[in-house]
Amino acid sequence: MATADDKKMMSLALELATKGRGTTTPNPMVGAVLVKSGRVIGSGYHKRAGSAHAEVVAIRKAGKNAKRATLYVTLEPCHHVGRTGPCTEQIIKAGIKRVHYAVSDPDPRVAGKGAKALRRAGINVSRGLLRAEATALNEIHFGYHKLGRPYIIAKVAQTLDGNIATIRNDSQWITNDISRKYAHRLRAMVDGVVIGAHTLRVDNPLLTVRNVQGPNPYRLVVTAGAQLPISSHLISENTDLRTIIVTTVTGARRLKKRKSPHNIIIWELPEAEGGHIDIASIVDQANRFGIKSLLVEGGQTLTTAFVKAKLIDKWVAMIAPKLIGAGLSQLGDLKTKRIDHGIAFSNSTYEQLGSDIMFSGYPVWGDR
Repeated sequence: MATADDKKMMSLALELATKGRGTTTPNPMVGAVLVKSGRVIGSGYHKRAGSAHAEVVAIRKAGKNAKRATLYVTLEPCHHVGRTGPCTEQIIKAGIKRVHYAVSDPDPRVAGKGAKALRRAGINVSRGLLRAEATALNEIHFGYHKLGRPYIIAKVAQTLDGNIATIRNDSQWITNDISRKYAHRLRAMVDGVVIGAHTLRVDNPLLTVRNVQGPNPYRLVVTAGAQLPISSHLISENTDLRTIIVTTVTGARRLKKRKSPHNIIIWELPEAEGGHIDIASIVDQANRFGIKSLLVEGGQTLTTAFVKAKLIDKWVAMIAPKLIGAGLSQLGDLKTKRIDHGIAFSNSTYEQLGSDIMFSGYPVWGDR
């Protein structure tokens, strides 16, 4: 049974893991603590993909003192060769006698294999200490492997009366600086950000990560007709080669005729009913491309399409204490005729962001 000291050390490992927020993608955030005779002798966290894993950082800091120590780690140690070697080999080599890990890694390359290898080497292994906290920390990683597709977060900035813009399409800025910084933090945590052509034309966003640490995500613009201004930031300032135009065969042909010199990635997808691009096909293509998580930052039309397709896994709303009356609602018509037929949320939380309030919750889709 876990003791208070065990929980304290795993809490420390979780705290360390959060230092990798926004920099480890596509890898999960992981923290590790090595303890001997009740004293921390080594600790670390995974900083970025390709760098040493948390367990290895902690072992290196402890040096020879790691022998007969206890390791606390927030995720099951890996047992495969990726951009770095297996952590299990380093743990065994260091002579560690006991390993507490919070939760099993859902990645099929790991999934139980790490724990099995450690036990086979005679190490005492236990699982489940602060499991819920460790799972929540890496909800994108767990969601991707559970769903078999990119984990999708919708982010909206809205007024108290539910508008994302005035009737003249003015939306800058609804929320405060703190909320906007959090939005950048969300971008740093995902592999791709999605908007529609209308948002590109009206807001001309950069969709880059600013004011926080982290890499820029891929920037997806969904547009069946591909009639986009070449002068827009996403096209003219595509220096990191991460802008993707998601369009139809006709739209792709139009783009290629314009001979844009900015090395845009073009996805040609089938045209669905009404001349739109099917949302499920966008998500499938993103999955094939290697994108594990998406942030929907589009306007009313695109967000509504994702909701209708039941392809939102988490909803984040920054709500500003402002009333503007008639404006552009965050969602279009969902054909909801009764209040009890509306989309409910589970595990909802609220957080004060200066004068704004942030809501986050998980849509409950009836057929899941």
